[in-house]
Amino acid sequence: MREQIEEDYVFHRDFSKTYPIITHGKGIFLYDETGKRYMDACSGAVAANLGHGVEEIAEAMAFQAKKAAFVHTMRFETEVLFQLAEKIAKLAPHSLNKVYFTSGGSEANESAIKLARQFHKDAGRPEKHIVIGRWQSYHGNTFGSLSAGGDIKRRQVYTPNLINFSHVHSPNCKRCPYQREKEDCDFKKNWSCVRAVESVILELGPENISAFIAEPIVGSQLGAVSPPEVYFKEIRKICDQYNIVLIVDEVMTGFGRTGKDFGIQHFGISPDIMTFGKGVSAGYAPLAGMVVHDRMVESLIENSKGKFVHGYTYSGHPVSVAAGLSALTIYEREGIVNNVQVTGDYLKEQLLALKKHYPIIFDVRGEGLLVGIELAFDGEKGSPFPEKLHASERINSIAMGLGAVFYPGSGSINGYLGDHLLISPPLTVTTDEVDEMVRILENSLKIFIEELKEEETYEITK
Repeated sequence: MREQIEEDYVFHRDFSKTYPIITHGKGIFLYDETGKRYMDACSGAVAANLGHGVEEIAEAMAFQAKKAAFVHTMRFETEVLFQLAEKIAKLAPHSLNKVYFTSGGSEANESAIKLARQFHKDAGRPEKHIVIGRWQSYHGNTFGSLSAGGDIKRRQVYTPNLINFSHVHSPNCKRCPYQREKEDCDFKKNWSCVRAVESVILELGPENISAFIAEPIVGSQLGAVSPPEVYFKEIRKICDQYNIVLIVDEVMTGFGRTGKDFGIQHFGISPDIMTFGKGVSAGYAPLAGMVVHDRMVESLIENSKGKFVHGYTYSGHPVSVAAGLSALTIYEREGIVNNVQVTGDYLKEQLLALKKHYPIIFDVRGEGLLVGIELAFDGEKGSPFPEKLHASERINSIAMGLGAVFYPGSGSINGYLGDHLLISPPLTVTTDEVDEMVRILENSLKIFIEELKEEETYEITK
C-alpha cells in the first residue's frame, strides 16, 4: 500500500484499487492505454448519455472558451445561459420556468433545499426548516444533500455532522419495507409508503416541515425502482395540504434517460422544484441545476427583492453551459427519446429472457435505459447474498475483465443487504450493442456462479 501511495500524486477514490488509464472513447466504448476496449454499459455514472468522442459538443465548448471562458453571474451573463435555460424550461413540467445552474447534482439539491427554506422564511413561516427524505435514496455528498438522502453507508461516517432531517421508506413493492403485498394496498386509505409521509409531517408538526425530496425512479441505491403509479399524485396532495415544497431529483433520470424528457412525467404531476444534472451536458462538462416553479420565483421577487441568498463561483459557467446547449440540441435533432423507448424495451426483453435461465436474477425493473437487475442466491424467494460477498461488485469486476462496465450497487433491502446492477448505456445505443452487452453480462453471471460453486459458498438453486 505504501508503495502505491508513493508512486503517484493522485488522491484516488479507493487506494486499494488500481484503475485502468483511459486514453480515448468513441460511441459507447472506452479504450485504455493497453488498447483494451470497454463497453460503457452504465454511461460512466449514468452521465455520458451521448457516448464518447462527440466532436460537436467539444467544438461548442472550445468556441465558447475562445469567446468568454468565465464570467461571474453576480455581475454578468452570457447568451448561451439564456438559450440553454429556455430549452430546459420548455422540456420541464408545467409552471417550472426559471433555471438556476450549478456544477453538479449535489450542488443542485443543496440549492433546492436552501431555496425551499428561504421561500418559507420570506413568506412569514420561519419555523419551516426540516426536509423529509427517503431511505435508500441519494441526493448528493454535500452535508445538506447527504442529510436529505438516505444512503446509510455514505451517511454513517458523517453522522455527527448531518442536519437533523427526517426520512421515510422509499416505495419498493417487490420488497415492501412495510411487509405488505401490493394487492392489499388501497392508496386512498392505507398505502403505507404514502401514509408514512403524512405521519412524519404530523409527528414533527406541519409548521416545521420545509420540503419533501424524492427521486421519481430510485437509481443507484435501489437499482431503478419505480413507485406505484399514483404515489406521486398522493404525495403532491399531501405537500399542497401542508404547504410543503416538493423537490423532485432528476439528476439521474432527466433528459430522456427513462424514455421521457424527465422521469416525473411518468407520474403526471409537477413538483415545485426539479433538480437536474449528469445528462444535461452528456458528461462533457460539470453542469447541473434546478428548475423552479413560478410561484416560488414570484415570492422571491416580492419578498426578497429578487435575491436568492446563495450562489457558486461556477454557477452558469459559460463553457459548461455551451456543452449543455450542444447536448440538448443533439437530443432533439437525433430523436434520442424515441431511441431510448425502442432500445429500452428491447433491453428489458433480453434481460427478462436471461432471468429465466439464471436464478440469481431476482428482478428486472426500470424505465427506458435506466434498467436494474436485482441479484439473489435464490431467484424465487429473493434471499439476498450476504454483504461480505460483495456480489454486485464481483460480477461487475468480472464483466470489466470481459470488456463491459456496469453500475454495481448494494444495500437495496435495508442499507446493507441486497445487490443490484444498473444497466444504463448511452442513449444512442443500438439493439446490436444491447445484444453484445447482454452476452457479456450472461458470461459474467456464469463465471460468478462457477466461482461460488468452487468456493462452496452457496448452492445456487431455482
